[in-house]
Amino acid sequence: MNNNRASFEDFKFNKQLLNAIADLGFTEPTQVQQEAIPKVIGGQDIQCIAQTGTGKTAAYLLPILMKVKFAQEMNPRAMIIVPTRELAAQVKLQTDQLSKYTDIRSVAVYGGVGMKSQIYEIEKGIDIIIGTPGRLIDLYLENYLVLKKINTLVLDEADRLLDIGFMKQFGRILEILPRKRQNLLFSATLSDKVLKLCENFLDFPVMIRIQPEQTTAKGISQCVYHTPNLKTKANLLEYFINDKETFNKVIVFCKTKKVANNIFKFIIRKHGDEYARVLHSNKDQNARINSIQSFKEGKVKVLVTTDVSARGIDIMEVSHVINFDVPTNYEEYIHRIGRTGRAFQHGDSITFATDAEIYHIEKIEKLIKKKIPVKDIPKDVEIEETPAEEQQLINREIDYQKRREDPEFKGAFHEKKPRKETKKTSYKRKPYKRMRR
Repeated sequence: MNNNRASFEDFKFNKQLLNAIADLGFTEPTQVQQEAIPKVIGGQDIQCIAQTGTGKTAAYLLPILMKVKFAQEMNPRAMIIVPTRELAAQVKLQTDQLSKYTDIRSVAVYGGVGMKSQIYEIEKGIDIIIGTPGRLIDLYLENYLVLKKINTLVLDEADRLLDIGFMKQFGRILEILPRKRQNLLFSATLSDKVLKLCENFLDFPVMIRIQPEQTTAKGISQCVYHTPNLKTKANLLEYFINDKETFNKVIVFCKTKKVANNIFKFIIRKHGDEYARVLHSNKDQNARINSIQSFKEGKVKVLVTTDVSARGIDIMEVSHVINFDVPTNYEEYIHRIGRTGRAFQHGDSITFATDAEIYHIEKIEKLIKKKIPVKDIPKDVEIEETPAEEQQLINREIDYQKRREDPEFKGAFHEKKPRKETKKTSYKRKPYKRMRR
């Protein structure tokens, strides 16, 4: 880190950018911005590994806006590829905020909505295109998107792009872009897949690693409650969100859409229809945008969601992240709790874990190299009796985990009882009798 850079003025940004930065209340660059911005301005390929919530988006957007400078021609000169609709919308919003005093034009394109409005924006002329791989390819194949002027390509949340299977589409995009261009790769983790992509995608890149990628932000306190069953989890959640002063802006993460819907219904039964929103992949894009906007503006206090919101949602002053279920993709834990404690602020993360989920907590602790403190369930929370069916599912899952760690382990659900010996009985075949007609 270069400690000599203490303000955005040191980057020699133009007045328009500096005014927009001031409007957003950014007083000094984050570490990733200090490291990345000079190198991007210098035209180098970048491989940047940094946690979520460290200011990565502005780290590539600011130098791109400086290079683009003003509206020119009809076709885009910079392309930003992201894994999800939410992240595309978030990057578009930040682009608009930082370019507000310029005439630079940007558009975000993604699936889940019709192409008509996106085509209309493209045909007016654009300088920066932001999008998900599938929609970008669709627009190109339909001849609505001309990419021969692209000179800067950004791959944001590269690890997530690979996790959800966008490698093939990304490869097709690379084939149609100009070979002479600057490439920037930003990722929260450095997996083997990301390393392989870097080898094929980047040309003598500068490596920027702000801190070990599989750690959680310093400003986030973490704890876990051992809960015996689903009903006790719901009681504990209700106990927390009843404290409206402390739990004033809460994201509740669930493992499935069904659980998210059930928890959402549970909350609005207790607190009314306007207290919470639910967001997952079955919701249409307008509903998703409205839910996020209502939560951002403080109109609703609780956002219940799946891992679709673990990345790409930049909402300030989230007081708490509650993991109603422990994620089995352990890196998602880092991204989930990174929704709070953003931009040097403090945040709190609370996780509920049944006996079957303690196994995953231990794996997460190995990943983040840190023990998550265990807290006792408050006395005012009713601890429900576990139904027989749910207990059986928990026991089966624990059985599976033990066999996964030790292939020789024979669990209660998999022990084969010895067969009782029975006397063999021989049967003589009766002679065939011809039927009379």
